[in-house]
Amino acid sequence: MAQLRRTLFSLTLGLFVAACGGSDSPTDPADGGDGGGSGSADTRTIKANPSFANDVVEIFVRRTCTSAGCHGGGTGGLTLTSSAATSFANLVGVTSGNSGEVYVIANDAVNSYLVKKLEGTQGSGNGNRMPSGGAVLDNIDITNIKNWINTGAGNN
Repeated sequence: MAQLRRTLFSLTLGLFVAACGGSDSPTDPADGGDGGGSGSADTRTIKANPSFANDVVEIFVRRTCTSAGCHGGGTGGLTLTSSAATSFANLVGVTSGNSGEVYVIANDAVNSYLVKKLEGTQGSGNGNRMPSGGAVLDNIDITNIKNWINTGAGNN
């Protein structure tokens, strides 16, 4: 009887774990890449020359970076809004008051603090990887942000 209980328990536990094992990958195409589990096909693409207003701000809005509880409220000293003009003015060529690094250095994604924060390479003492408490940005979003920076970080 004890053997039967152990076997049933193991089977039940295995089924439970398997049922909870859905993909948490931020690049899961059925997920929309935003960790939201929308289940719709991912129609986003990597662009060679993304637009700040149409592509980069869309990422900030979709990932709720512009919400009042995040950078919409100025968290960490950076304000991002759904207004491309405001977000652009607060990012490009602007030095972070916390780290002393420039958020966006035109034509230099590797050394831009924004990219370091999104990739988690900002170094110790410079806060959490962004978005804090949320799923990391997928390859499509990070590559589009990097491509925008590396093509001049234009206000386009």
